[in-house]
Amino acid sequence: MLDDADHQRVKADADTIGIDLAGVDVDVLEVRAALQSDIAQLDIGRLRALATRFGETADGEFLRGLEIGRSAAFSAWLVAQRRYFRAAHAAVLEHLVRALAPASDEALACMGQWLQLAPFDRQAHAVLLDALAMRGDLRAGDEHLAATARSFEAEGQDWAPIGRAWREAKTRHATAPLVLEVAAAPAAVLEPLAGALAPGRRASLAVMPFVDRSRGATLRGGLADGFAFDVITRLAKLRSMFVIAPGTMFALEQRQVGAEEAGRTLGVDYVVSGELRRDDARVHATVQLAETRTARIVWTDEFSSPADDTLAVLDRIGDRIVATVANQVEQAERNRAILKPPDSLDAWEAHHRGLWHMYRFDRENNEQARRFFQNAVQLDPGFARPYAGLSFTHFQSAFLGWGERAREVELAYRSASQGLMADDRDPSAHWALGRAQWLRGQLDDSVAELESAVELSPNYAVGHYTLAFVHSQSGDPQVAIRESDHSRELSPYDPLLFGMLATRAMSLSRLGRHNEAALWAVKAMARPNAHVHILGIGAYVLALAGREDEARAVGASILQRVPGYQLADLLRAFRYADDAAAQILAVAGRIGLG
Repeated sequence: MLDDADHQRVKADADTIGIDLAGVDVDVLEVRAALQSDIAQLDIGRLRALATRFGETADGEFLRGLEIGRSAAFSAWLVAQRRYFRAAHAAVLEHLVRALAPASDEALACMGQWLQLAPFDRQAHAVLLDALAMRGDLRAGDEHLAATARSFEAEGQDWAPIGRAWREAKTRHATAPLVLEVAAAPAAVLEPLAGALAPGRRASLAVMPFVDRSRGATLRGGLADGFAFDVITRLAKLRSMFVIAPGTMFALEQRQVGAEEAGRTLGVDYVVSGELRRDDARVHATVQLAETRTARIVWTDEFSSPADDTLAVLDRIGDRIVATVANQVEQAERNRAILKPPDSLDAWEAHHRGLWHMYRFDRENNEQARRFFQNAVQLDPGFARPYAGLSFTHFQSAFLGWGERAREVELAYRSASQGLMADDRDPSAHWALGRAQWLRGQLDDSVAELESAVELSPNYAVGHYTLAFVHSQSGDPQVAIRESDHSRELSPYDPLLFGMLATRAMSLSRLGRHNEAALWAVKAMARPNAHVHILGIGAYVLALAGREDEARAVGASILQRVPGYQLADLLRAFRYADDAAAQILAVAGRIGLG
């Protein structure tokens, strides 16, 4: 049935069977590929073609009629796939509506399909009501709102934002002529409800209860539910996002609302979902982060831990999940902000645009980051994170010699203090203040603030790293190694990974373990955004390990980048204990950096 005359499609090997799809057009693969790219960049013709793909099957359902009785594993997979493709269909329709003339008949037809797929998507209702107001069809809008209110109340949902959207749409189009074809949709149609561009906007996230796939697991309240509660609580402690409370998420799950539908019902930007499986020896968790409005899977991974102690498992796996989810959301928001015109950014976007530039670790990008952070705090003075970013730009100017040190140190301290006043429960505010106090030489106060940061949020990887940074020079090197390792476990692809590696190298060097230190220093120097002081650390650590030829080569590359650089500049930038400083000075002349 499937093989061609000159092509064997069915491949069988022992107990495995598959299909060779070379040259075959498969609708679901086409849809997945389109959604994994940037759906917002697709032209109207491509969006129409994708929407048509969903209509080619009976009522758009994935594998309609291919259920398998008494197969729990297949049924669970099929339900998940159908939920995903319903969300994918809604995402395609949403972006097609945005591309079409907003009050056209084609747009209204797409809106109707969108609402059939996502009946509790407040944005879909707002877009439809705006189009009806634009057409002057107020009676149809009133009837739609009344029907929507009844359905929302029946499900315990809040329809008040939709009512406000209808009032605003009627006001906005009260004097507008009846025009069915216009050039572009108004901004109110394109943006989410409830003031997405308001100064206090944050990325929003919902965590679905984890599904327990362990053999014999039937009751709620076990390890899977504990995971969901724990992940929600820890994400909320980061204070960088708006996180939906667990009670709401468990109520939706009890009504068998899938992750994709829950995201649209709640109007959040991202949804976390996952599965848990426990065997005799280990606990395995599979986690997925998806973007709600595009149905794009941002990140997915698997985690495993010995099943020796429930609380220990929550810590080991939960910490990594929380840190990775936070990093992935931040990365996605940075990448989105960099594509927008600078004068259109709100405070949240300006902050993430600043982060994008800040992590380049060069003077020009540092100045650009500073300007975006300043814009963010002007737009939203109560948002603590841009103050921390602003403080870090001043820290870099002082630390890397890009500005007058005393002035930059005080500006770093002042910005960090403003962040703490904006939100003293935000770990980033304590982190920024701890770094600034380190610059001022207030080492005990610095450690206290950094410890406060990780107490507020045990998953705050950069807080653990900075504790390692301070201890690696003049504190306890064993503590520095422990904190460096933990920071990398939490955030293995962090933009500050070069620093995490270098602090471990410095700590091992202080303990006299020079060969080990050299291995970690080489890893630090290999990071693409490693600054000149990281190379300086690498040069002296290699020399202490007896690898002087390599150390001189590193020294030569430093002098090409920064003519006149000496290890004395490293000592002025850092706060090494006397024994460590003596080690560095002893090798400086031998490697050309004396």
